Amino acid sequence: MRVLVVEDERNLADAIVRGLRRQGMAVDVAYDGSAGHEMAFVTRYDVVVLDRDLPGVHGDQICADLVTSGALTRVLMLTASGTVADRVEGLQLGADDYLPKPFAFDELVARVQALGRRATPVTPPVLTVADLVVDPAKRVATRGGVVVDLARKEFGVLEELLKARGAVVSSEELLERVWDANTDPFTTTVRVTVMTLRKKLGDPPLIETVVGAGYRVPDPYVPGQVSA
Repeated sequence: MRVLVVEDERNLADAIVRGLRRQGMAVDVAYDGSAGHEMAFVTRYDVVVLDRDLPGVHGDQICADLVTSGALTRVLMLTASGTVADRVEGLQLGADDYLPKPFAFDELVARVQALGRRATPVTPPVLTVADLVVDPAKRVATRGGVVVDLARKEFGVLEELLKARGAVVSSEELLERVWDANTDPFTTTVRVTVMTLRKKLGDPPLIETVVGAGYRVPDPYVPGQVSA
């Protein structure tokens, strides 16, 4: 899941970023509304965690522009004011959820995860291909009933491949969906991560390389495809 945090309180913003990254999310951060507005329209984010009272471009404007653009991005609005009137106003602007400060971090994570599931085409809560079972909410993958110990990026890559339901996912798409903006776009990290992931998943191999296009996990339920 790709998340943008737009928050001008740097300590809070950095704490949110660290916490979400520990949950396996790819997270970028902007410390003012102008930067946040630009980033929100350059990269396709699943969720934007958006402070309402921002310098530069106001959070209300960022939210309204995202809604007008028709983007699938979901908005979790943060504010120091937690009155009912403020919550109603934020939701009327097009925010998908509203969380007053201070908040419990576990609640923030749960809300971001819930919004992330709504930002993409509907997928089952548990992803299954052959004897591989992946539970994104619990961050657990098993094959043949045995838990596969995956690093965060490995899990993220596997999740994106399974969500594609047999379609090819390019290295560029994986880099955008699983890593953050600080990653070198010319890095070999995707290829290396896929290699390691293949080894951990074992035999028979599940991940196919489609030369010149990317990677896929063939879905045995898609006509015309044969599972690896």
